[in-house]
Order: sequence, then structure tokens, then C-alpha cells
Amino acid sequence: MDIADIATREFVEVDANKRLGKVRSIFERENPKGIIVTENGEYAGVITQKQLVQSHVEDNAKAGAMTSSAPKVKRTDDVRKVARVLVEGGTKLAPVFEGDSLWGIVTEDAILEAVLENLDALTVEQIYTKDVVTVSEDTNVGQVVNLLRKNGISRLPVLDEDDQLTGMATRHDIVDVVVRDMNKATRGDRSGEIERILDLPVYDVMSSPVATADLDESVRDAVARMLEHDYAGLVVTPADDDSKVAGIVTKTDVLRALTYTEEDHMDVQITNIKLLNTISREDIRQSIEKVADKYQAMQVQHAHVRLHEHKEKLRGTPLIQCQIRLRTNKGQAAGSGEGYGAETAFNVALDKLERNVLELKGVQADEEYRGQLLRKLGEL
Repeated sequence: MDIADIATREFVEVDANKRLGKVRSIFERENPKGIIVTENGEYAGVITQKQLVQSHVEDNAKAGAMTSSAPKVKRTDDVRKVARVLVEGGTKLAPVFEGDSLWGIVTEDAILEAVLENLDALTVEQIYTKDVVTVSEDTNVGQVVNLLRKNGISRLPVLDEDDQLTGMATRHDIVDVVVRDMNKATRGDRSGEIERILDLPVYDVMSSPVATADLDESVRDAVARMLEHDYAGLVVTPADDDSKVAGIVTKTDVLRALTYTEEDHMDVQITNIKLLNTISREDIRQSIEKVADKYQAMQVQHAHVRLHEHKEKLRGTPLIQCQIRLRTNKGQAAGSGEGYGAETAFNVALDKLERNVLELKGVQADEEYRGQLLRKLGEL
């Protein structure tokens, strides 16, 4: 299926000279996934809600100041390739080109709607993320904002004192509270208002009840619910207890699943691929394969590498955080590390990954030995 069958020629467009205040009002009024920015009638880039949330640019600044590049796709590209582009670009939409001309856009939701019926063969358990960052009800909003930024995520499950799921704190919830309160404040009051909001317990801004999905639920049903209610993700809970957090499943997890291949070599997803400098995708794939090949009983079904750039720099080279996650027939293995430059950060994370793979292998060996011992005891 070519992406032209899914893309739309209807999209929100603003000139690079448009005031950011006007752009913010468009997001509040129409809630688009992103806005296309043009300059002298030519495509210049995109502005996303996430960018506006994380920026401190004044409303009087021009839209061009907030414009960022988004990965371009061709009308003839297939769905799998475009899904990969969205995942690796960390974006919800991509501009679609015909030759050198902007033809339309394609969004994450449009792709999921197009493939919805084909998702019935997958279960949530096959694609969800187990490691979830959670917060307690009395965690303040400032701490939540820091956790969202540090982990590059948009939502955090909220737990009560008994570790029961009671709510969800999203970037959108926090922005809504900040914008509403800031609109009430005068310019002189803004500093105090921001501090007051950041000190609020997350309980005051979270959404409740929480939308959840069971491990054995079909991905089709989970995605249908996300699309119907405009959820970016669902908390995954055990079938017998929807108050316990087992993980989370997001639209990005589903897109990533669409990119799985059956090629001879390992399929590797890289989020924020633009941060790669002295190392290539092929270098990364070969390095991860070397780790996996040491343990023949472990078959890697999918590898995901996530890069995040910090503000700190050393002689012009940014501090990078790298997270590597492997989905294997023996379970999940992960490693993370930091370094100046993507290559250094990746090598630190790779070393940690190998140690964790060895630990996983050791645990499984202990379990196999225990099983053999019990069988022998049973024969006595």
C-alpha cells in the first residue's frame, strides 16, 4: 500500500512570519498533530504541540523561530517505511512530497486507521513496554515535568500509597493547567504563578479514571479505543487486576511493530536518528548482532535504540543518553549509558546491555537447572 492511499492533502499551514501566539491558538482551537510552516510559498518545516510546550519563546516571536525539520516521505513510499520514519523521527506526522513539491501530509493516526483490521493477529503482550516510569499522587508537577523531559515520554501513571493505579498525568494535562492559570495572571504575576503550579501535587492535575488494556487483548481493539478517544497510549494491566500497572502500550509501539521484518539481518529502530554523527545505522546493527550472536539460544526479534540529547556540551559535542532495548525469545534485555557524542553513548549502553544479557542468561540457566533437579527428584 503506497502512502498516497493514506495521506491527506488537507492540513493546517502557516507562514513563517506568523506570530507564535496565533499558532498556539490554532493548536488550542483545532488540535492538529502538527502545523506545516511555509516561507515564500515553499515548505520550511513543521511545528508540533510538543515543541510549543517545551519552548520559552514569547508569543510575539515568529513561527519560523520554532520551525523544525520533519522527515520527508514520497507519495510512493510504502506503509512500513513511513512507519519507521515516524518512529525514528519522534514525530506524529510527516510531509509527503511529489518530486520537489509538498503534496500533503501523513499522520500516525491515519496509518493506524488504515491498517487497523490487520492488527487483530497481534496481542498487547507482544508489543507493549514493560518498564514504566510511575509517580505517586503527592509528587509535585515540577517533578513530573522533569521526569517527562528526562525520559522523553508524554505520560506517567499515578499510583496511590498502596501502589494502586489511580490516574494518568500527561503533558497535555499539565499544559492545560498552566495555560489556563497563566491566562488569569498579569505579566507581573507570572513568575509566582508558575512556581505555584509546579508545587501542586500531580493528583490535582491528573486524569482519572485511567484507560487500560489487558495483556491478552488484541492490538486492534486497543488501537480502536485509542483512536476513538484520542488517547496516545493505554496502561497495560493484568487480566485479573486493573489496578496494577504491568506496562504501557502506545501508538508508537504499534507503529514500531509495523516495521518488523523477516529479513536475514536484525531489524533495528533508532529514535532521534538525526543525532548520529560518527556512527551509522549499519554500525549499530552489526554491534548489537555481535552481542546477540554470542548467545545462540537467544534470538533477537527486535532492537530499539533511543538517543536523547542533553544541553551539556564538551568542546561543542553534546552529552547524549543512549538506551538499547532488545525483544528476544527469552524476554527483554536493556542497557543504557551516557557519553559525549552518539558513538560514545552507544558503546557505553552496549557494554551495559551485554552485562544484562549475561545476567539474563544466568537466571535462565539457574531455572533450567532447577527444573532438571526437580524432574530427577520426581524420578526417585
